[in-house]
Amino acid sequence: QVQLVESGGGLVQAGGSLRLSCAASGSAFSNYPMGWFRQAPGKEREFVAGIKWSGGSTSYGNSVKDRFTISRDNAKNTVYLQMNSLKPEDTAVYYCAAWKPTPRWENIARTTTKMADYWGQGTQVTVSS
Repeated sequence: QVQLVESGGGLVQAGGSLRLSCAASGSAFSNYPMGWFRQAPGKEREFVAGIKWSGGSTSYGNSVKDRFTISRDNAKNTVYLQMNSLKPEDTAVYYCAAWKPTPRWENIARTTTKMADYWGQGTQVTVSS
């Protein structure tokens, strides 16, 4: 069983930056693909970013490419989402997600199309104009 706890959300002005963290409990964290999703009021949940177990492969949603960066520190059981050049449309609750270990050949873009196995409780990000 994996438990995920997000932190780092808050209020920021447009153009600013935030870094979200997701701390994972449980063993074998380094084997789990990890990702971030977000959901704004009245909208469907949206894929933001994903990272393979090794950290060597990442994937991003089109709306955040070139602005957000996902990374992980397996020694700390933590995954991060660095968000730069924030826009009001980035306002949402951001959720950390994890998938059970996948075959080594499976790329992260494929993994993130599947329903995640574990979810955090979410952290609010609000970007003011």
